[in-house]
Amino acid sequence: MHRSAKRLASLLTCAAVPVLLVAGCSGSTSAKSSGDSAPSGSSSSAGNPSPTVAAAKFKKLPNPCEAFSKDTINKMLPKVKDAAGSQGKSTDTAARGACSWSSSDDQGVDGTQFRWLDVAYQRYDSDPAIGSGDKRATDFYTKQIADAKGTKGAKKVAAAPTAGTGDAATAVTYDISKDDNDFKNTTIVARTANIVVTINYNGAGMAGADTPNGNDLLKLAQAAAKEAVAAGAKANA
Repeated sequence: MHRSAKRLASLLTCAAVPVLLVAGCSGSTSAKSSGDSAPSGSSSSAGNPSPTVAAAKFKKLPNPCEAFSKDTINKMLPKVKDAAGSQGKSTDTAARGACSWSSSDDQGVDGTQFRWLDVAYQRYDSDPAIGSGDKRATDFYTKQIADAKGTKGAKKVAAAPTAGTGDAATAVTYDISKDDNDFKNTTIVARTANIVVTINYNGAGMAGADTPNGNDLLKLAQAAAKEAVAAGAKANA
């Protein structure tokens, strides 16, 4: 009986050894795997940071009908119908706004001098998914110039940089006929940081009046563009 008990105890001890070894290896492997997984996940996150873009410089727009001084309005639009202008509708005045003016200077038997002026502001915020406010404004600035150059029916189209007006500015001039009247037109597109300003200024001699001088209209429009750009900066001061 004593030998049998001793032999049984010996068998039980040998049988238990493999189980303990397996358990020990299994626990060691699990610990190593668990330890490796944390650095792997951390490395992956560090390699894919969230995209960032520079914050937009300007946060709001001026009242477009106050973009020009009274003196400028009187110079550009003799006998203006409404010096306060006609403000365009906007669902977001911090992003876009527009205003327009017109005048008809009746000179009796010498006919009538007609003038039209409008200004439009467009502001862009920075968006990591789309780009910075400056980049988005630059894209729109380029598109506005192309649209002006591509005006249907435009003749003698010319474009040239306008110095001293925001970060970039271009003047597009052309002739166009409407209702049997010959118009001289100037479009100036200017960008200042994340704001784009577009000015359209045109004139025509009606009922026998002489066609206005295109260079005179251009100079007035260029001066007005500087005022409109400055108004955008002032609104954010």
